[in-house]
Order: sequence, then C-alpha cells, then structure tokens
Amino acid sequence: MASIKEIAELAGVSRGTVDRVLNHRGSVSPDKEKKVLEIAELLNYQPNRAGVALAAQKKKFIIGIILFGESNPFFNYVLEGLHNKLEEMSMYSIETIEIHIAFDEQSQIDAIDQMLEKGINGLIMSPYNSDQIHNRINELWEQNIPCVTINSDMPGSKRIAYVGSDYNKGGQIAAGLLRMMTTDNIQVGIVSGSKNVLCHEERVLGFRNYLESNASRIQIVDMEYNQDDDYKSFEVVTKMLEKYPNLDAIYFTAAGVYGGCRAIKNHTFKAPPKVISFDLPDTTRELLQENIINATICQDPAKQGELSLSILTEYLLTGCLPALELNHMEPNIIIRECL
Repeated sequence: MASIKEIAELAGVSRGTVDRVLNHRGSVSPDKEKKVLEIAELLNYQPNRAGVALAAQKKKFIIGIILFGESNPFFNYVLEGLHNKLEEMSMYSIETIEIHIAFDEQSQIDAIDQMLEKGINGLIMSPYNSDQIHNRINELWEQNIPCVTINSDMPGSKRIAYVGSDYNKGGQIAAGLLRMMTTDNIQVGIVSGSKNVLCHEERVLGFRNYLESNASRIQIVDMEYNQDDDYKSFEVVTKMLEKYPNLDAIYFTAAGVYGGCRAIKNHTFKAPPKVISFDLPDTTRELLQENIINATICQDPAKQGELSLSILTEYLLTGCLPALELNHMEPNIIIRECL
C-alpha cells in the first residue's frame, strides 16, 4: 500500500504538501494538487484509518442538517436515526445544527447561509429542486464542505452521496398496488407535496409511466399539491371530491395524509376510494387500522438518518468518497394485516 512518503517522492513535493492535499488542509497550487491526487489514485492510496480516527478524536466537526417541514412527522424519524448514530459516535466531537424549512428556495438558501456562519464542516440536506440550490451544493464542495442529500436528491451536483428511496420505483409500486386492488375502468386523484421536491415529482412520474404501460384502464383525473401540510391537504382533497364525488382512488405521494384522509372521512361515497400513501407515522397507522388507507410504502427514515451521518462523517475522517453514490432504501409495503 502506498505511503505519503512514496507519493511525495514521485510528485517531487514535500510530505507536508501531500498531507495538505489529501486532508484538505491549507492552500496548494492547482498543478501540485492535481499531480498529488493523480499519483495517489494511481497507487490506490488509502489512509491509515486507525491513525485518522485517533487524530479525529482531537478535532471538532460541526454538521449542518436542513430538512423540510416542521409538521412532517417523517423527518422526526430521520432525526431519531441520526441522533442514535450520533450517540454511537460519541468518541468523536461532533456537533449538529438542525433547521427545518418550508418548501421554499429562499428559505433553503437562508438556512445554508446560517450554517456557513456557524462554521459547518459538512451538510446533510433535503434539497429544494432548483438550479440555485444545485449551484450552492457545488459551491460548498469547492469550499471543502461536503454535502449528502437525504430523502430527495440533486443529481448532477457535487454532493458526495444520496441516501433515500428510489422514488420513481416507489411510484411504480403504488401504481402496481392500485392495479391489483381494482378492476374495470377507474379514476384516481393524486395529492403531492411540492413541484420543487424531486422525490414528489418522481413518485408521480413513476406512477404515470406504470399506468400508461400496464394499466391504461386507470385514469388520472386530477392532481393537487398540499405543501406537506395537513390543513392544506384537507382543503385540496375536499376540492377534489367536490369535482369528482365518486372518485375511485387517491394516491398521496408525500405528507399531509392525515388531513387528506379527514376530508375523505367527511365525504359520502357509494364505495370508499382506495388510498395509497408513503411512510408510517402514528396517524397513518391509525388510518390503516380504520381501513381508510389500503396500503402505505415505507422507506426506513431512521436508517436514512443513520446512514447519511455515517457517510458524511466517514468522509470527514478519511477524505475518501463513499463506495456508493446512490444509497437506496428497500421499499416495505404495509397493509392493515401487517400491524
């Protein structure tokens, strides 16, 4: 295995220069940095993890966490997993700063700026889907602040990894469940969270594409956005049911499920609609038991929190990129009989 000394000799620089390049400490000329990195890659350089871990115990890392929606219980489970992992890593001096934001680009920009003022070393975030946020992630990388996206991704950016579900596949699963649950021609309404959250839009796209290819008898007749808010969800589902009083099914791609189902419970149907959602907060569990929701697709939020922190901390400790860029959770379908 190559050593720092060997890399220094081949690159014609000091061991201190190699150390600064490999551990992102101090300024090195672009030419020297490029040469050192190329030689390190050629020699398959791996840091001494025991030594790195020992040195890291003397450092303090500040990790920023930016998540959507204070009212979305899903992210409480994400934070629970993250906090559990933080306790396991108590040997290191890691401080986290957590901010919940609305589905709003400026809110996320402001949150990133707040994190930078606090001197963060890394960031875990659910990104708002816009060019400006894409560029901010790239700027963070250039400032040696790595980013891990969680629950929703920013493909093509310089984030070091994504942790979450394969949301297009989730939409396909939801459509497949609805096909199995129904017969004949039916009408379905979609209630999504935000047009600017990639996971919400991809769950809609996967659902649409599956129906077009495999179940054309199922027609999407309406689509509304609830901003992951139960009150807004109650309003948009009430409006949807006024337009289509005998709707056959409703597909929730995000949060706001409880509010939307309250609207369903307030409505009179010839036959109750089939309802498919994501995740399993306590309110969804109750609605499954009441048979208001027929199935929900879970994506292991606690594991998302644990893994995102593990990946980011590993990078901060070693400077090594994660083995996997996309870290997808296995989908888990829950029906009433599972409870």
